[in-house]
Amino acid sequence: MGRIIGIDYGTKRVGVAVTDPTQMIASGLTTVGSHEILDFLADYFQKEKVDAIVLGHPKKMNNSDSESLQYAKQFETAFKRRFPSLPVIWVDERFTSHLAMDAMIRGGMKKKDRQIKGNMDKLSAAIILQSYLEQLNYTKQ
Repeated sequence: MGRIIGIDYGTKRVGVAVTDPTQMIASGLTTVGSHEILDFLADYFQKEKVDAIVLGHPKKMNNSDSESLQYAKQFETAFKRRFPSLPVIWVDERFTSHLAMDAMIRGGMKKKDRQIKGNMDKLSAAIILQSYLEQLNYTKQ
């Protein structure tokens, strides 16, 4: 069983999260520049077995697609071109930034550290990935 990667794609930075080998728990891994993400993933895939990519689906509050969806779709196209055997699973990413900020506050992270945008992106990716894992568990019951 391989890991699952969670992606919170942005035009400047990409939050990356990963499951443990048993695909039970999602953890923030890193934040990578958008222009470096495919090379980062290629390096990661050489070190770890990965079964799928979970990509945050940017939506508006009314459930319509956000304007930033076009950039995530461009990433998906480039990803599939480079890694055609790995499935890409879209997961609604609404509220992940808010949930990430709440988690950082409740976790006692200092304000200075919360202002580092990469921390928010990495945690948002972990929330997107954990949401997918919970959906998977729910459908298995």
